[in-house]
Amino acid sequence: MKTLHRIPVELIFWITALALLAFAEPIAKGHIHHFTLCPLANMGIDWCPGCGIGRAITQLFHGNIKESLAQHWFGIPALMIIVHRIIELINRRIDNNRKLKYKEERYV
Repeated sequence: MKTLHRIPVELIFWITALALLAFAEPIAKGHIHHFTLCPLANMGIDWCPGCGIGRAITQLFHGNIKESLAQHWFGIPALMIIVHRIIELINRRIDNNRKLKYKEERYV
């Protein structure tokens, strides 16, 4: 249980978000009938930059690069940025563990 508390919340958030997008059903551009948590879409506003990026990432996970670009041009860079952030958070966690072990070994 202590290990779970040491994992950064941001890391859990990004991994969960990408997993949900990976398992989501790709939606064709212009398809309106789908569940969304987006407040803009729920208010009836058709254009939302976040929805387009989420759909674009979902299309990427399913191997549909052309459809991903049709959903939002920033889907590919956004996915690369998020993956980079996940790797950075994991590396920080590993470095912190090494430093902690080194401190413990010095004082024993």
